[in-house]
Amino acid sequence: MVNLTRIYTKTGDGGTTALGDMSRASKTDSRIGAYADVDEANSVLGIALSTGSLDADVSALLLRIQNDLFDVGADLCTPLQGGGSDGPALRVDAGYVTFLEEQCDRFNEGLEKLRSFILPGGSQAASFLHLARTVIRRAERSTWTALEEHGETMNELTAQYLNRLSDLLFILARSANGSSGDVLWQPGANR
Repeated sequence: MVNLTRIYTKTGDGGTTALGDMSRASKTDSRIGAYADVDEANSVLGIALSTGSLDADVSALLLRIQNDLFDVGADLCTPLQGGGSDGPALRVDAGYVTFLEEQCDRFNEGLEKLRSFILPGGSQAASFLHLARTVIRRAERSTWTALEEHGETMNELTAQYLNRLSDLLFILARSANGSSGDVLWQPGANR
């Protein structure tokens, strides 16, 4: 259980922050950047949800994903001890990735086949889902950077989760455009 009695602590005023194991890291550390990008993407999902225009099943899925993104952030901020899945720390496992793959298949099934690249846009909710997708892509890149730097002290499944999530958000953005359809790219249209 989390009990936040005070929001400001002043412990980060010197340019460091506490990791999940209570060790300290620079606020410019790649691990911190990775979970900050995850937090930003989660916030964009909140904006997409706030439009109130998403189908109930999509809204329920996005709420679950928001919660799972907190799990990803917890995993990213807590170093592995001994280079493997360890102890009571919250870790992303293969089930998180499999769930996203199942949702990709589920929601993609009803969409028209793509015959062109699409522009990020359409409805307001779709636009926010596209924005969340791009922030998730950045979070994935940040996570791979942190994995390269911190190696065995991080869980690679976090990056795989983010990769699948960006795919799912692309599909959900298409779904959110509904009958109005995708905004298609027209190569060289303005030459």
